[in-house]
Amino acid sequence: MSTVPMAALALLCAAAALGPAGAALRYRPDWASLDARPLPAWFDRAKVGVFVHWGVFSVPAWGSEWFWWHWRGEHRADYESFVRSRFPPGTAYTDFAPLFTAHDFQPRAWARLFQRAGARYVVLTTKHHEGFTNWGSSVSWNWNSVDTGPHRDLVGELGQALRESNIRYGLYHSLLEWFHPLYLADKESGFKTQNFVLKKTMPELYDLVLKYKPDLIWSDGDWDAPESYWNSTSFLAWLYNDSPVKDTVVVNDRWCSNCSCHHGGYYNCADKYKPGTLPAHKWEMCSSIDKLSWGYRSNMNIAELMDETSIIEELVQTVSFGGNYLLNVGPTKEGVIVPIFQERLLALGRWLDTNGEAIYETKPWRVQMENSTSTVWYTSKGPVVYAIFLLWPRDNVLELSSPAPSPDTQVTMLGFAGTLKWQKSPAEGLLITLPCMPASPQSGWALKLEGVK
Repeated sequence: MSTVPMAALALLCAAAALGPAGAALRYRPDWASLDARPLPAWFDRAKVGVFVHWGVFSVPAWGSEWFWWHWRGEHRADYESFVRSRFPPGTAYTDFAPLFTAHDFQPRAWARLFQRAGARYVVLTTKHHEGFTNWGSSVSWNWNSVDTGPHRDLVGELGQALRESNIRYGLYHSLLEWFHPLYLADKESGFKTQNFVLKKTMPELYDLVLKYKPDLIWSDGDWDAPESYWNSTSFLAWLYNDSPVKDTVVVNDRWCSNCSCHHGGYYNCADKYKPGTLPAHKWEMCSSIDKLSWGYRSNMNIAELMDETSIIEELVQTVSFGGNYLLNVGPTKEGVIVPIFQERLLALGRWLDTNGEAIYETKPWRVQMENSTSTVWYTSKGPVVYAIFLLWPRDNVLELSSPAPSPDTQVTMLGFAGTLKWQKSPAEGLLITLPCMPASPQSGWALKLEGVK
């Protein structure tokens, strides 16, 4: 339950401003300097991650992970009716915490599942907007997973298991807490006071970095207040200059109002963001298997879930446009990743077992997709071009108009032995004869094109 004492926090903030021995640091606490930091190479190479939304909201498991907000907001009547039907009279949101047991949480089993899904990194919610921390934050009173509920350090246990499996570890952290008295008081002041930031947000961020040494910090809850309130740039300057992960850590773009898609290590821009064209900045598309929620819902039905085809299509389109794909699951309050989520993750992993060469460590090609269709997408790796087609042509002949063939052109299909026959198309592209394949519900096959321009 260690955290950064206030005196130590003051020293860290001073270090962020002055640097060792009072010297100027490489990265200053301003966006112009911070945005100039090169993104650590591992992130772009990784391409595929798993997001995990887990917290006290997993107890009611209804509506979404914004349960508490809606219960106290415009949907109050619906949520009060739900609570009355499921829980004892007088139940408050805080009463859910002891029921967040994590009895069946097996971090090594999670790590094996994520590894089989093809994930190169995993991002866990350390604290959502409800304020409950999945580690023993000493500034959270008893609103944390060590002092109540699981009585376990969920952040630490999963981190250890992931690193044993050589999976990078990311920590989601909400800057704000909806109903924390200090935050509400700061908000009432027009964010002229910073008691919540100094006594809660920043001590927790420093604690997470020093204790767990994350590979990635996925910040959220930024939208209410400007950087002058959050002190985000001071924290990031320390993170990049003096922290134990200064050379490897990656951060997103949610650090203050009007920050998304403008500042940060890589851009999320918005939940389920799809740019449509090739962005100039590294980005990540976060999506959820449950299309209606990030947290677990006990009443979800199959029509509300992404199927294997839609997951693969999102992955391919995202990577073709230079993004990373972060696919979310919401475990139950007991710590179970339900079988339908496991099935979807394992299906993605099987596809990547065959086609991962066209995804991992690739770069966008000069053309991202065929102009005439959105069913063929391109990636590249050095001189090699990969054409990933999402629909199998009825006549087993695939036309690609974008690659220009040469006498040295060679075409193979990942997962299929031997080379494929091709000829120049009337449009100076390629007509590729595909192998006869049995009918399959699979979506997405990758051709490896060598010797094309």
